[in-house]
Amino acid sequence: MLETTIAAIGPLDTPAMVAARERHTRLTKPAGSLGALEELSVRLAGLAGTCPPPLPTPAAVAVFAGDHGVHAQRVTPWPQEVTAQMIANFLTGGAVVNAFARQAGAAVTVIDVGVATPLPDLPATGTSRLVRAAVRAGTADLATGPAMTRDEARAAIEVGIRIADDLVAGGAGILLTGDMGIGNTTPAAALIAAFTGADAAAATGRGTGVDDPTYAHKVAVVAAALRRHAPDPTDPVGVLAAVGGLEHAALAGFILGAAAHRRPVLLDGVIAGSAALAAAALAPDAVHAMIAGHRSAEPGAALALRHLGLDALIDLGLRLGEGTGALLALPVVTGAVRVLHEVATFDSAGVAQK
Repeated sequence: MLETTIAAIGPLDTPAMVAARERHTRLTKPAGSLGALEELSVRLAGLAGTCPPPLPTPAAVAVFAGDHGVHAQRVTPWPQEVTAQMIANFLTGGAVVNAFARQAGAAVTVIDVGVATPLPDLPATGTSRLVRAAVRAGTADLATGPAMTRDEARAAIEVGIRIADDLVAGGAGILLTGDMGIGNTTPAAALIAAFTGADAAAATGRGTGVDDPTYAHKVAVVAAALRRHAPDPTDPVGVLAAVGGLEHAALAGFILGAAAHRRPVLLDGVIAGSAALAAAALAPDAVHAMIAGHRSAEPGAALALRHLGLDALIDLGLRLGEGTGALLALPVVTGAVRVLHEVATFDSAGVAQK
């Protein structure tokens, strides 16, 4: 599945991009007046292979959930059981991601790809549903050994691909990344450092808002893990296995799946950024499908976006995860495409050009 998906990912369609740029010159607005939205709409035309590109609707958010053995290193004050408790909250519609998804008219799919706490029967309510696809019950402690085996990392990647396949088959026009996992900013920092070459201090943030001693310890844990494993960025599956999380690997697969279907994938924060680095290492053309929803307050997120060559659409100082920043950016993406569909040309509107 992984090889087939990578083989389906290709470059942008140049004629469609040329047509989109030419159309922008004829719309009733000064050339370039919509700034980054114009280039985004051009890129989406190239991704779809047509101008104008399809409107990015309906939207589907996939929240990949997993737990982390590195939690034993006390890198976060939150108990690991919160991961499972938040899944219940997602499914009853009480989380921030649910509120933002209702506002955007987006469906929420929660995927258990590696939660350590057994989940009870959790019926879907409203627009949220649960997919049980656990590869293992949480990763091992990356501070003392590999987080998972290569086979487990690959299996998690393929969970993400399958979810993307299913959502696209269900009609999704745009996919949004979400995540849940207590302690998951620690493996995210290790992944970002491994793929970008940044040091542990630059890639590591405060996650849920840890105090100074915990933050210093967290940086030390990431640095020691990088020394122990010496992850090779040319072997992305190996990097994920050594220092990643199950949700990070699944998100990488999800991004690859979106790119293979030539659907845009709207990235959330630092967890998505770390997964996007792995996806890009596996298939460089996958970057064409990626849209950076927001600039996370986590420092590693900015490093990841810079390495990918992506600019964030919004910057609100968010660091929640769940897919919340991606959902807030969704109307911006829709607006960029709607311009090519609905704005009149100078000729059709009878407006004089300069």
